[in-house]
Amino acid sequence: MSQQPNLAPIPELYVNADSAQKLKADAGEMLSWDLTPRQLCDVELLMNGGFYPLKGFLTEADYDGVVENMRLSSGGLWPMPITLDVSQEFADKIEPGIDIALRDQEGVILAILSVTDKWVPNKKREAEKVFGADDLAHPAVNYLHNVAGPVYLGGPITGIQPPTHYDFRARRDTPNELRAFFRKMGWRRIVAFQTRNPLHRAHQELTFRAAREAQANLLIHPVVGMTKPGDVDHFTRVRCYEAVLDKYPAATTHLSLLNLAMRMAGPREAVWHGMIRRNHGLTHMIVGRDHAGPGKNSQGQDFYDPYAAQDLFRQYQDEIGIEMVDFKQMVYVQERAQYEPRDEVEEGATILDISGTELRRRLREGLEIPEWFSFPEVVKQLRRTSPPRDQQGFTVFFTGLSGSGKSTISNALMVKLMEMGGRPVTLLDGDVVRKHLSSELGFSKEHRDINIKRIGYVASEITKNGGIAICAPIAPYTATRRAVREMVEQYGAFVEVHVATSLEECERRDRKGLYKLAREGKIKEFTGISDPYEEPQNPELRVQTEGVDVDYAAQQVLLKLEQMGLIGLS
Repeated sequence: MSQQPNLAPIPELYVNADSAQKLKADAGEMLSWDLTPRQLCDVELLMNGGFYPLKGFLTEADYDGVVENMRLSSGGLWPMPITLDVSQEFADKIEPGIDIALRDQEGVILAILSVTDKWVPNKKREAEKVFGADDLAHPAVNYLHNVAGPVYLGGPITGIQPPTHYDFRARRDTPNELRAFFRKMGWRRIVAFQTRNPLHRAHQELTFRAAREAQANLLIHPVVGMTKPGDVDHFTRVRCYEAVLDKYPAATTHLSLLNLAMRMAGPREAVWHGMIRRNHGLTHMIVGRDHAGPGKNSQGQDFYDPYAAQDLFRQYQDEIGIEMVDFKQMVYVQERAQYEPRDEVEEGATILDISGTELRRRLREGLEIPEWFSFPEVVKQLRRTSPPRDQQGFTVFFTGLSGSGKSTISNALMVKLMEMGGRPVTLLDGDVVRKHLSSELGFSKEHRDINIKRIGYVASEITKNGGIAICAPIAPYTATRRAVREMVEQYGAFVEVHVATSLEECERRDRKGLYKLAREGKIKEFTGISDPYEEPQNPELRVQTEGVDVDYAAQQVLLKLEQMGLIGLS
């Protein structure tokens, strides 16, 4: 394979300005689909050539080939399904042969999709083939089943304009802008460093070594679209990258942001990342240990073998069109005060390392982060975003059957937290929220889900702004509680409290007579009677209320919050 890049422009899907104006006018007559955040990332990379050779969302035949064997129907390599998932209600209005307008969340038209295919995918099969298991512990499998729409649309897209980004505008290069930059700089061999984490000293050493090994210039190419729920936000990460750019030799390194929605698909994702980097004009890419791995599966095991991504990339390297620079884990050797690849360190040497979990703990508790691990400039940025935990906002989310005692305990907890002072406390009780936020909703599963997600959204905003949100809905469904957890954990801790009062006790306490009406069939879809309550498997706390007074139950929650470092009781 040639190591000289082809830096000629790559095909884009945009039409010229005159055609774009005409299409915008025509789009007023079309059905419109408001793109989700993930679809917005996909559309941008389709239009600017980042997903070349794709000309739009996959047809059913292309989708089947990609899922089964990473091949488009043309035979070309492509590892990741790029599909437009839509709601059943929207799909019912669509037939192949029509055009639909694709808009951002403000309603600005970005592209036209000429629909050629409409189908209901086998999502279980997609999960098993693309992500290796139909396991909801995988964030992309959870997304597939609980967020993505049930129907896929496929067909070519016509690009009208790119999405607008108001942040870090000078750092966002399209594939053709990067290619032009490399041409101007005379760079002929360029190695990409793909990252979704802040850059610490081990990463710097790894990138130095990779550039040296490939005799190449370095492109730090972090993902700033969607990453794994719970990751450090991209604003903080980019400030961290900018803070350490001057640690690299001048004129050898460039920082550019990639608006990609990651799927955390391990080996397949590595191949995908390689093809995207080839489209941006790169000749080499670093593939490290557990590339794009999502963490543990529901059995507590890693989803992928740590070097499976390197193996798959190596297998398809010629077709990807880019060379892999493979690296093992970098570790700090105390005796030599330097970083070295883990497999090159002799037995008996003292290896120092700080895991991501340990780093978060040290940030949370205001503990020292040693200079051998990270740069003071990076730590400063992380501390700005992660103040000590007892100064952060958080959400306490009570869930349990009607009559279990959620509202009573949450009221007691609110009063105790207000007595302590220091942070504003807001109680989002199910009945109160229904009156003020969700008065138009009924009690169908769909409407109950909408109500819980509204509560989650408000709680996430309170958490983001340093307050305490206490939520006390029934919240019977695991998937909805998880969606709320992911909303909140972008900004602070989420403490799930299962008020585990038995159904018999809840019926005995039934002041409103609701269980009696449900037993008589006068209330449909009543949780615990005619509709299931999915018990939390791993809540932060489980509270029994039978034979226990309210004050004691609320005290248990306070002690849990103290144990987690969220409040100080002393």
